[in-house]
Amino acid sequence: MTKKVGTRLFLRVDFPDGRRLGPGKIMLLEAIREHRSILSAAKAIGMSYRRAWLLVDELDRMFEQRVIVTFPGRRGAGTEVTAFGERIIALYRAMERQAAKATNASVDELTKALSAEFRPQSHAEPEEPETAAAAAKPAKAI
Repeated sequence: MTKKVGTRLFLRVDFPDGRRLGPGKIMLLEAIREHRSILSAAKAIGMSYRRAWLLVDELDRMFEQRVIVTFPGRRGAGTEVTAFGERIIALYRAMERQAAKATNASVDELTKALSAEFRPQSHAEPEEPETAAAAAKPAKAI
């Protein structure tokens, strides 16, 4: 049985230089805090160890202060979220709460306006041409 999730707001901070902070990195930090291991955290949230390690490395390079510290050789408890990492989690979660509170009425109105007959298309399926002219355009020869 699949659990049906209600309408939710997605929050991602896009910095001007291309850095990003969103729910995936925050979820990973929270899992590291809980499991005290990048490998265990990655498994817990269904992420590959390589992807988790790359995200942790990116987080540590994004900010002037360390977000996590590792203790090589300490099996099962070799990673800790720093005080600054905890602050990042707290700030992000506060922004989420504030954004949800500020947009609650608008999200509810949009949700109530949704068509009951709509069925999302798979992203793998090709989209229909937008105009007849686009459909009539000949394919380029290779």
